Amino acid sequence: MTYENLSAIGVDIQQGVATVTIDSPPLNLLDGKLIPDLRRFAAEVRHDDTVQVIVFQSADPEFFIAHGDMHFLTGQAPIDAGGDVPPGTNAVQAVNEEIRSLPQVTIGKLAGLARGGGNEFLMALDMRFAAIGKSGQAQPETLMGIYPAGGGTQYMPSLIGRSRALELILGGELVDAELAERYGLINRALPADELDDFVTTLARRIASVGPTIIGIVKTAVDAADYTKRDLALESSFVSRLSVEDVAALAHKLLAAGVQSREGELRLEEVLREAQGA
Repeated sequence: MTYENLSAIGVDIQQGVATVTIDSPPLNLLDGKLIPDLRRFAAEVRHDDTVQVIVFQSADPEFFIAHGDMHFLTGQAPIDAGGDVPPGTNAVQAVNEEIRSLPQVTIGKLAGLARGGGNEFLMALDMRFAAIGKSGQAQPETLMGIYPAGGGTQYMPSLIGRSRALELILGGELVDAELAERYGLINRALPADELDDFVTTLARRIASVGPTIIGIVKTAVDAADYTKRDLALESSFVSRLSVEDVAALAHKLLAAGVQSREGELRLEEVLREAQGA
């Protein structure tokens, strides 16, 4: 496998572990460049028997994936999925499900901020580990006049339960590593200087188990999952939103500093200020 023509991600394979580095300046937005790259990678790695574990990380020390590109909402950028998506789903759901269904074990290494579609992507992975004092996760879509429709309403309850999912989705709070661990949003919160070594050691240990055992364990564990995802239902609620209202608010939020580096570092505050909350 060559993993060529991927401009938003880099792929390095060692000892059965593919390290995928998201590198799409200025903010690692989930946009018409990153989404197709992730889908192309998923389609290729699915058949790569040299890879048993995939670790996703970011080249940006402050942002893992900031969130979905708000220009999708204003109509200034088409939602390029990099190909067809299953009926009843959208581009973000498609990439998340393609990553979620990979036969390899997937791990997220979080040392920055992941909001909206970025956090939905993390939740689609098999495991997540975060750096104390550096990481943050949020679903701020409700503060943008929309809702998490990239799998967020389906993935989050299975990780942290209904009441906590409602709290984080409707409250739009930025969650640090310690609270994320306590709620079950991540596997472990680790000191920032220990994160790399921990994830590398774990990934190589899992890779050494081999594809047969990995496949059996993933299949058996998934069969024991009593939750049922309904992505088509999640997507169907989009029709209840006013396209004009959503676009108008998106323009207002972009003007207030959303998708600027300064604005993204205090995104929840910017969103509430723009809406007078």
